[in-house]
Amino acid sequence: MAMESKYIWMDGDFVPFEKATVHALSPTIHYGPGAFEGIRCYVTNKGPGVFRLREHMERFRSSIHILGMECPYTVEELIEATHETIRKNDFEECYIRPFMYLEGPLGLNLDASEVRISIATWLWGPYLGEEALEQGAKAIVSSFTRMHHNSSMTKAKIGGQYVNSMLAKTLATRQGFDEAILLDPDGYVAECSGENIFLVRGDKVYTPNKANILEGITRESVMTLCEDLGYEVIEEPISRDQLYIADEIFISGTAAEVTPISEVDYRKIGAGKRGPVTHKVQNLFFETTHGKGARSDEWISMVGNLKKVQS
Repeated sequence: MAMESKYIWMDGDFVPFEKATVHALSPTIHYGPGAFEGIRCYVTNKGPGVFRLREHMERFRSSIHILGMECPYTVEELIEATHETIRKNDFEECYIRPFMYLEGPLGLNLDASEVRISIATWLWGPYLGEEALEQGAKAIVSSFTRMHHNSSMTKAKIGGQYVNSMLAKTLATRQGFDEAILLDPDGYVAECSGENIFLVRGDKVYTPNKANILEGITRESVMTLCEDLGYEVIEEPISRDQLYIADEIFISGTAAEVTPISEVDYRKIGAGKRGPVTHKVQNLFFETTHGKGARSDEWISMVGNLKKVQS
């Protein structure tokens, strides 16, 4: 994956990609107190459109607030900066990464540092690969536990917390799997290393409740789309072995979008590939993100003329 573009937005300025740097002694690099978002821009018949941009930027500001800092930009300013960055890089479709990092003396006092904001864009295909969208990905329940909600902030996308996810994901891939499923401190299914999880039994869709997971914006969107399709969505604790006997499992997230899980812990799930419910949800999701769904106008923020901002 080449995470490259022409420019990155940094506190109001467009900085050439290779010069968009953070100092080696930033507290964020050493201790992890930074916040970020993952957002996608899709091609639509009206031009580039960003999926649920406002909701992502609201959560971005909330993550910074939960960390104990304040974002110097309003949601409207962040939305416009995102549009400008996409236009500046002339992307019809891209991944978007807002990032908050700290600039100040090395140390553990957040109040000694100042908040800095950047927005990067780049081309990024399906996170788990094109083939996984149909054939499914293989997952393993991780030996790493999802962090306790009183030892971390599970409602914020704080950079340092993703060490937990990286350890789980890396161990899974070294064992030949595509993704890791983390249990919460009570032993119930929480989420994957970077995605929320759903399982299907009959005509009902189940997902873990909100208490110990990141409240994914794609998750909330998928739940709404499931209901639009006529499926009842139930939020409740899910045990590890309930995964094994599911008719279907799928995961959701900005990077993974809607991806089926074909195997968990060496056990085939359903038919061992994308099931009919997942297929319907996936189709409606992509129709929506590409501007062809009933909820597209509500959920998509149009970027405008790509030539508006000149190099």
